[in-house]
Parts: sequence; structure tokens; C-alpha cells
Amino acid sequence: MINPVTPWMATVQADIARHKHICELSIENYNIKLFNTGDSIWLVSTWPNGGRIAFRLAFGMNSNFEKVNIDEKPNEILVTATTRLGYYRMTISIPANEKAVFRYTTSFRGNLPILIPFWPRDIAPLTKEGNVQNTAGIIHAHQVGTRSGQLYFSMTKPTVGSVFYFQNLTAISAYCQATEASLRETVGGNWPEIGFQLPINAQKPLPADTEYILSDAFVLLDQHIPVADNDIATKFLDHLSSIYTLIPKPEPKYHDWIAIAKNVMNDLYHNKGCWTQTNGIPFLNAYVADYETPSEIMVQLAVLLPLQEYLTWDGSDHPLFNDLDSGLKVFYDEQLKTIVRWHPALEDKLDKSEEQKREMVMDSWYLHHPLLNLARLALRGGQTARKLFLDSVDYAIHVARHFEYNWPVFYKMTTLEVLKAETSPGKGGEKDVPGSYAHVMLMAWHLTGEKRFIREAEKALKSLDGLAFDIFYQANNTTFAAGALVEMYKETGESRYLELSYCCLAGIFKNCQIWECDYGYGQNFPYFFGVFPLNDAPYTAAYEELEVFAALHHYLEVSNGIEILPALKILIPEFIKYALDRLAYYFPPMLPREIISEDVKTGEVQNDLWIPLEDLHDGWEKNGTVGQEVYGAGLAFGIVPRQYYRLADPDLLIFIDYPVTNFQTSKKSASFDLTGSSRFKCTIRLIRTSQIGLSTFEVRQKNKSNYQTIKEKSPGLFELAGTGTVRITWK
Repeated sequence: MINPVTPWMATVQADIARHKHICELSIENYNIKLFNTGDSIWLVSTWPNGGRIAFRLAFGMNSNFEKVNIDEKPNEILVTATTRLGYYRMTISIPANEKAVFRYTTSFRGNLPILIPFWPRDIAPLTKEGNVQNTAGIIHAHQVGTRSGQLYFSMTKPTVGSVFYFQNLTAISAYCQATEASLRETVGGNWPEIGFQLPINAQKPLPADTEYILSDAFVLLDQHIPVADNDIATKFLDHLSSIYTLIPKPEPKYHDWIAIAKNVMNDLYHNKGCWTQTNGIPFLNAYVADYETPSEIMVQLAVLLPLQEYLTWDGSDHPLFNDLDSGLKVFYDEQLKTIVRWHPALEDKLDKSEEQKREMVMDSWYLHHPLLNLARLALRGGQTARKLFLDSVDYAIHVARHFEYNWPVFYKMTTLEVLKAETSPGKGGEKDVPGSYAHVMLMAWHLTGEKRFIREAEKALKSLDGLAFDIFYQANNTTFAAGALVEMYKETGESRYLELSYCCLAGIFKNCQIWECDYGYGQNFPYFFGVFPLNDAPYTAAYEELEVFAALHHYLEVSNGIEILPALKILIPEFIKYALDRLAYYFPPMLPREIISEDVKTGEVQNDLWIPLEDLHDGWEKNGTVGQEVYGAGLAFGIVPRQYYRLADPDLLIFIDYPVTNFQTSKKSASFDLTGSSRFKCTIRLIRTSQIGLSTFEVRQKNKSNYQTIKEKSPGLFELAGTGTVRITWK
């Protein structure tokens, strides 16, 4: 098969062949050569088997590179060059890494203001003889929307190997600010024309006499071509974690989440826009001032569960909990023997504007999500939740068996008629629902001890085999499914369950934005390591981010004592660390008013209200266009008990920005295990809750067999390695 190509790709093979290389170096068993082909500077990497792939370091934009100078240093080459249009600086470096990795950073300073209506992609597969058009390859993962600038692909004709490519999009923000361009959909392409494509600026010229970074790429070379779904997922996670150790990362800020939780509690309880009352019982609206949409069980439970976690941590009561708990029973349908989505007394208010806003229409994931939260409440002693869950679980089993454990998108609850079979033509239904269903079954097993629920989970999880990245449908459900799979592995000893959990998490980290959008409105809040709720979602969303955060904590808890993929000891703790900074900016009081949308799809946005916006967008788009998400109000309630630890001393709290296990405290000491990687740092804060000061305290961390004393970075603040046992003592 001959692949169609543009003129900028068609001549690459011949151009490189007729020029002599201008520089050469080696990385492990790979050879690297640089070529000046006139309008481009190329880096050609050669595999041990002779296969080659070229990377375009610089593009001359209708002009040739003339004065090319090379300055070689150990593990670094600096190339400077000029064209009639301007000056280029290219740095090629070999960072310290256990894998074959190189980095190239290219900047440009124009002689005049320049409009750029086109830019070619920067990766070209090569053959020994013939044309680029005759090559073949598989793209395993690429950037979607504003997610990470990643590309994972294998070259299969000729048989060469694989490449994990990561464009540090943060570095290109200044270019986007100057030209009002976006970095959405910039890394990808169609074989053989793949890689990064600088976003065009056809309207606003790039200013003259200022140097802008046009590319900052990290490239990992691999001789292995993955085939099996688990192989693809584990290699993706492994490569991503390796590159993550190298990329520039921002410094996360600390936010007082306890104070935020109190603000949320006050506003949620007292603001009338958050509530609707039906038959004397208060129910939360889905969005602030959304009185038209009937009350939903998911909305009530989305706040009730983290609220219960917070109140248990705080050792206090609040009438908000009783208000929410008192309304749950009305969502149970005696005829169907299950909970339903909409308040039965309000179904006539459904406006049918969306597929699910119809009587007795169920979105497949939506049945299992409330069941999961009911089960979690039941396991914490909630009697109302326990009865509702156990009275509904057999209906869920009936539905699962009817659909043979492959759920559609929408179905009729009364007849199980399929109303929408696929998410899009040829893509199938909601593919992570078998994982959610298995999670529900495990919860039922924990509550009852009945083995039939384990058997149901096993049947459902067979539907996940062979899906790899495609398991991912909705981020929060997929992440919780990963934890359920680990539990199944522990129960059965079958390694495929652990491997499937890696497939789930590969889907999660593929859908993250591991870069800072420092242009437009994005300069006002952090984006780094945000996760998108759906494969094609154009924004990150408050509630799904909270649930991914909680589910990743759960994954590390249930996998404690198991030898899991080392990459996860890097990616999960780092996600949690950055979430603690990023998630605070969903609350409107944290944002400048001018970056919040005046046009809102549902309800209204009250800028001073501590209820999160649903949506944060790319830097050139305003935020909160969907609405102010009441069901995301549990955000702070879910964070506090996972990161703040109470001690026997009532005047002292510990905040830890990494996940921990085995936390223990006694009268004058505390100890815990950090579950990350020694390559990264975590911080702890000793927080005094009264004016009574501590006379002395000491923080020590175990290094191999010995404990080392950690010095304060600033009063009460300590920086530790991301793994190991920590002991804190005070007098």
C-alpha cells in the first residue's frame, strides 16, 4: 500500500540521501546523525537493526539554512543557523536516563513580523531504499484536544521498532500568547506524516526580534514493537514515566483545603440556588439555580459520600448530611426493585432535550455509579444506603445478563430496549461499564460475603480483554475499575486482572494534560496533570477529577503489598501532588472574574460562591460555560481526609502531598510509608491548630536500613524523598 503524502514529506528520503551529515553521536546502540537538506535540519536516528526514522529539528519556511554552526559538548550539541527570515538555535541533548532518550529544543528569532499559514510535521519514517510512502506503522496513542503532546508509534515496514515522543507544550506557550494560537491537536498525524505541527498563525504575526521556542521534544527509542493489549499499555506507562522524570515541571502551590471545605460547607448549605424542595424534603440541584432539571440520585450521592468521609475525619456532625440522607429512599422504584435516576415525583418535568432526559431512560454507567456510592456508604455503616444497595443489586445483575456484559449507551429501564447502542458508529457501547459493574459486585461481596457476586464480576471482566486503551470511556469509572481489577487479582491470583488494571490506567494517563497552558486565560491557573472526563471531552471537569483522585488513592491502597508496575509509583503520586494545587481553581473565588464565562448552559454562575465550575478550558476559552457544578461540591470534602492526618496531639495536623499507607500515631509520635518513587520529592507540613506551640519536633526518613533526620525547608515544612518510612516525634 502506498500512503499519500504532502510535498513536504515526499522528498525527505531523497533529500537526506543526497546530503552528507554535518554531525554525529551515539545513544546506547543507536546512531544519531544531523543533516542540512536546505529548507530543513534533520536528525536521523538509526536502530541497531538498520531501521531509520528522521526528526525535523527546524523548518526554514520557504528559505534555506545558510550559515550553520555546530558546537559539540559531552552529551549536547548546539546548532545555530540563519535563513533570510531569521535566526535558529537547536540544542540536541542526551539526558541521564536508563533508556535511549534524546531531546531537541528549537527556537527562532525573526527578522520581521511573520505570518505562518503552514507548518509540516516533524517525524518521517525512512527506508533503506524506496520512498517514505511505502513504509507502514501503527500509532498506539496520540494527542487528543489539549491533552499531553504525546505520540507512541511503531514502525512495522520495514521492521524497525517503536518511538515514544513527548512534546513539552509548556515551552511553546509564549509563541501561542504572541500569535493567539492554541496547542490543541498539534501532536499526531496520519502515517507516514506524523509528529508535532506548530500551530499556524494566519491572522496575528509572530513579532520580530524576539526569540520563541518552536519545539521542545523528548524522544525515547525502543527496539520492541508491542502487539498484545497489555504490552501496549505497560510500555506506554513505562515510557511515559521515563519521560516524565525528564520534563520541566512547575512547583505546585499549597492551598488550605480545610478552610476551603468550611467555605464550601457554608455556601452549599445556605445558598438557595443549590437546592430544590419536593414534598418537604430538600434535594441538591445538579447546577446552581437549575430548577428545571428534576433531582437526580447521582447528584445527592456525589456530595453525600465525600461529606461523610469529611465529617468522620473531622469528628463532627452537620445537618447537611441528614438532609441528603433523608431523601435517598424516594429514588427506589418498588416495581422495578431498583433505584432510578430521576426523582419519581418530578419525571414530568423532564424536557427531553437530551437522550437521557426521558422517563425511565438509563445511561449504562449511571446505574452503577450510585450503587457504588451507596455501597461505600453502607460499608461505613449507613443503614439507608445498605438497604437501597442490596435491594437494587439484583436488578443490576438482571441488566448485565440481558446485555451479556456488553452494555449499550442508553436503554429503557422497564423493557431493557436499547435506545442507543454505540457511543459513535463502530465504536461500541460504554466499554468501561464491565469494570464498574464488577466493582459493584465486589462491593456486594464485601457487604454480604456471597460468592455469587465474585462469579458475576468474573463474567463481566471478560468483556475487557483485548481493549487496551479502549477500555476508557469515563475517567472516574475507569479508574475505580482499575482498583476493582486489583482486588480480583488478589482474590483469584489470576495475573490478567492486574494486567487489565494497567490497561485502565494507561487510558487515564493518556487522557491527561501534562503541560501548563501559559497563554490567554490559562495564565491565571494551573493545568499541569489535569485529566479529562471522556476521550473526546474539550475540557477538564471538577467531579470526575475528584473521583479520579480518590480512585488513584484507592488503587494504591488495594495494591499495597503487591509488586505493581514501577511506572505507577511515579505517575499516581505525581498526579495526586499536582491535583492538590490544580483542583482549587475550579472554585470561582480563586479565579479572576473576567476569565469566567458570562454565557452559561445550565443555571447560573455566582462568582463569590464556593461551588466549583464544571469546566476548565484551553487558554483562549472562558471557563464555566457548562455551569456551576453542585454535584462537584464534595471536592474539598474528598481531599481533606486523604491528605490531612490528625494526631493524638489535638493541636497538630500533618498535611502530606503524596499518598501514604500504614499511618499510625501515638501520644508523641507518628509514622507512615510514602508510596511513590525515590526520584521525586514530596512535602509534609506540620500545622498547628491553636496558639499553643510545640517545643521540639523531629522528622526522620528511612534510607535503606538507617533513618536520616530531615531539616526544615521553612517553619513546619519538610521535603522528603517520595518513598520510604517516615517518623515524626515531638515533645
